Amino acid sequence: LKQVTKFLYLFFIKMKLQLCHYSGYKIHPGHGKTMVRVDGKSFIFLNGKCEKSHKMKRNPREITWTVLYRRKHKKGMEEETSKKRTRRTTKFHRAIVGASITDIMAKRNMKPEVRKAQREQAIRAAKEKKMAKQQKKNPAPTKAKAKGSQKIAKPMPKSARPGHGGRR
Repeated sequence: LKQVTKFLYLFFIKMKLQLCHYSGYKIHPGHGKTMVRVDGKSFIFLNGKCEKSHKMKRNPREITWTVLYRRKHKKGMEEETSKKRTRRTTKFHRAIVGASITDIMAKRNMKPEVRKAQREQAIRAAKEKKMAKQQKKNPAPTKAKAKGSQKIAKPMPKSARPGHGGRR
């Protein structure tokens, strides 16, 4: 009876697992090595490899087989985390400066032929306005000016061409 209870005690009691200070692996009871520094801080290592690496001051985040490296570089995380859901964008109608929502919706529901005719009319009106402004700025030239303004360009000699100076 005593042996059976001892067996059950060992079977059901959880053994305390410790973590290696360097690699991050589990250390089962009876394994590993504890190092205590002069200042009193204790370090538990899984094996000599971890201990030597710690003593050589190697950064565990740069050593590929350590848990810290794998966490930093997101290795083996597929089974732990599910894929993030992407939010669907919802269409939202908002008024634009200078036009209300009702105006925008009215234009959208218009037939394409009507919209095209309106656009052409607006372009024509803008062109007429521009021409009127130009006419106001400088009136049509008279016939005398028209004759004098038409000069025949004479060919320039090579030395007088711009950008082709003589000696350097």
